[in-house]
Amino acid sequence: MNEAYWTHKYLEKNTGWDIGTASKPILQYLDQISHKDIKILIPGAGNAYEAKFAFESGFKNVNILDFSPIPLQNFKRSCPSFPEENIHCMDFFEHKGNYDLILEQTFFCALPPIERPSYVEKMFQLLKPGGKLVGVLFSRNFDHPGPPFGGSKQEYETYFTKYFDKIEMNDCYNSIPPRLGFELFIKIQKFK
Repeated sequence: MNEAYWTHKYLEKNTGWDIGTASKPILQYLDQISHKDIKILIPGAGNAYEAKFAFESGFKNVNILDFSPIPLQNFKRSCPSFPEENIHCMDFFEHKGNYDLILEQTFFCALPPIERPSYVEKMFQLLKPGGKLVGVLFSRNFDHPGPPFGGSKQEYETYFTKYFDKIEMNDCYNSIPPRLGFELFIKIQKFK
C-alpha cells in the first residue's frame, strides 16, 4: 500500500474512511486544551478536517502528513492560510520530528497489521517526553480484507505496552452513528 495505492483511492473517490468532517471525539478533546502552542502531528491526515479545526481554533503549530498529494492539495484549498512548511507529503515511517500531541484518526487501521509494531515504535520516537497519542481505533474485526484493518483492545495493548506506560483505551461514546460501539478512544502517553 504505497503512495500510488492511496492516490488511486482518492482519484477514484473510493474513500469510505472519509467521514466528510472532523471526528467528534478528536474535536471534543482539542476543545479541552488551553495551551494552543503545542506541536501537533496528524499522520495519514487525508483531507485533514481535524487539522483545519485545530488551526482555526488557534493551534498554530499543527503538522499534517499523508502519502498521497491529492488530499493534501484538497486541504490547501480548504485552508489556504495553513503554513506550507507544516504539510508533509511523505511516508510516515520516514518522518522526523518531536511532537507534544499526535492525533490518530483512521491511520492505524489503514496500515497492514504486520506494520503495527513499527507504528508504535515510530510514535514513541516522534513524541516528546510527556507527549500523547490521542484518537480513535476500531474495536472490531472486518469480514473483508482491509484496509481498514480492525482488532481489539487486548491486541492493541500488547503493542503499546512495550513502549508506553500510561495507556487508556475506552469505548468511544461519541463516535459517528455507523461506528458507534465499534471504536475505542485512546490516550497514550510517553514516559516522562
